[in-house]
Amino acid sequence: MADDLRLTPQRQAVLDTLAASDDHPTAAQVLERVRAHLPGIGPATVYRALALLVEAGRAGELRAGEGQAIRYDRTATRHDHLVCTGCGRVCDVQVGLDPDALRELNTSTSFTVTGYDVRLHGRCARCAAQDTVKERA
Repeated sequence: MADDLRLTPQRQAVLDTLAASDDHPTAAQVLERVRAHLPGIGPATVYRALALLVEAGRAGELRAGEGQAIRYDRTATRHDHLVCTGCGRVCDVQVGLDPDALRELNTSTSFTVTGYDVRLHGRCARCAAQDTVKERA
């Protein structure tokens, strides 16, 4: 982790945008939001800033699933996610694994588990409601 990352005004704007986000924006969404405050900022600057912030541990990167855009998280702290298979919405959740189960994995496999993240896939309430409407039609 590059903890000595110099926060230029552009990087700070990207970091502030992530901090103000209660969703998990894509790079394009971050660009759009940053441009509301810094109209002249270019896409490459935002994309590089995101990569550097992730590398420095100041932001998280979430690969929600195959074919979905990478999303960014305002925190790099370990936590889990719910991912809607309909609209791609992502929500933070905490899913705890039993420490005994982790020890059993280490004992019964050739792996030493050093960490984990969980992505639970399903349908958000809006997509589930749309599914119900389609089923009735």
